[in-house]
Amino acid sequence: MSKIDNSAVLSICKTVLVCGLVLYVGTIILFNESKCSSSDFFSPLKLTISPSNSQTNTLSNDAKTNNATNISHLLFGLLGSEKAWHHRKSYIESWWRPNITKGYLLLDFPPKGDLLPWSINSPPYKISDDVPKLVEETKHVDPTVLRLVHGIMEVFREEHEGLRWLVMGDDDSVFFVDNMVDILAQYDHTKYYYFGGHSEFILSNYWYSFNQGFGGAGFILSYPLAKALANNMMSCLKRYAHLKAADRTTMTCIADIGVNLSPLQGIHQIDLRGDLSGFLSSHPKSLLMSLHHFDMVEPIFPSLDRAHSGFHLLNAANYDQSRMLQQTICHKRSSNWTFSVSWGYSAHIYEKIMPRSWIQNPIETFKTWNKSPRPPHYMFDVRSPSLDPCEAPHVFFFKSVERNPRNEIVTTYTRGWPRGIGACLSSGNYSAEYVSEIHVYSSATKRIEIDRCECCDVIHEAGSNKAEIKYRECMIDEIIA
Repeated sequence: MSKIDNSAVLSICKTVLVCGLVLYVGTIILFNESKCSSSDFFSPLKLTISPSNSQTNTLSNDAKTNNATNISHLLFGLLGSEKAWHHRKSYIESWWRPNITKGYLLLDFPPKGDLLPWSINSPPYKISDDVPKLVEETKHVDPTVLRLVHGIMEVFREEHEGLRWLVMGDDDSVFFVDNMVDILAQYDHTKYYYFGGHSEFILSNYWYSFNQGFGGAGFILSYPLAKALANNMMSCLKRYAHLKAADRTTMTCIADIGVNLSPLQGIHQIDLRGDLSGFLSSHPKSLLMSLHHFDMVEPIFPSLDRAHSGFHLLNAANYDQSRMLQQTICHKRSSNWTFSVSWGYSAHIYEKIMPRSWIQNPIETFKTWNKSPRPPHYMFDVRSPSLDPCEAPHVFFFKSVERNPRNEIVTTYTRGWPRGIGACLSSGNYSAEYVSEIHVYSSATKRIEIDRCECCDVIHEAGSNKAEIKYRECMIDEIIA
């Protein structure tokens, strides 16, 4: 390789500026931009001439093929408080894998009381930096916002070897880490990415921003972006010391770096209240990544409390995260029944042949996050609850999961309560009231690329209190209606 002294490099810099193009044949010349005086350029320039394009794509190809992203490449930063952790730790422990998952819980104060000794099933904790000192330095108007945003840098500086993705979230969220890994493995971690989810409540997006990831449910930064944000953290907190929302501050800081949100449908802020079953029974066709605000909704399984509901849901997820909450619909035409299964959570029977185009819309069993004067309230279509026996489903909830000798995963769903409104007369008076249990058979093979939903077949003998549903890939010309 030819070597050039500093004076020669300066000459090259000026030549590039004046002439716009310099061609060297048969010689590879590499120089550092720091060797060039800033006065010789209108903006920083790094010139690298390589013999082929193969080296240019090495890092990107490595990220996608030879060294696929796995759980060790993710670092979690969970923001919490000592006071709330007493009752929220079960949410995190339901999915955290000790000595496998990497990350920290950032607390405002040291743990005490029944939190000591610290549980081996919880993430290791750290205490947030001196917030009053940071407020004094940045002149920030909101110490809580400052602590939450500054926490991104505090987690990142505890950098682990091989870090590719930084995941930030709250201590009342459940994460589906396998799905998260499978999604992130499709992206080049050496690029700048900011992943997150919108609020389900339209006005929350309007009040804050349609361009921000709502952080409680988790937002994800690629390594280069996390590094740039951490390096710029203090100047950004000073620049936006007037903002009173942590997620908006984060989004604004990232926007100034030149990056915008890439929304992912599987990240759920759950800006909803009340009974979430209608929402969870009609999940969008995307891998489930997170569920936030467990404290703000009723227990998702009516027979369990919030803490046990989280563990119960993860019991199914431990067998197959790729199908979690994925909605599969099929028909028993001899009885005019429609079955809808939200894998790992619920199953519905309708006493009428219903098309997928209608069943895919969630039943509005939930309420708005805040008062909303008029529709639309949500970022998705909904169906109103009905007492019409031809419209209202028989509802079943996930009970158990196992793998059978045929290498199928068998999930069992039992009736939540008697529907008690009679049979649908217009479709033949085939009541499903006597069905008490549904067994669903699915492949043990993951289903990462969801370009089309799965289809299924119903096996049920008239009069039997049990029904079986067998999943399969849809036929080319199959219509679910």
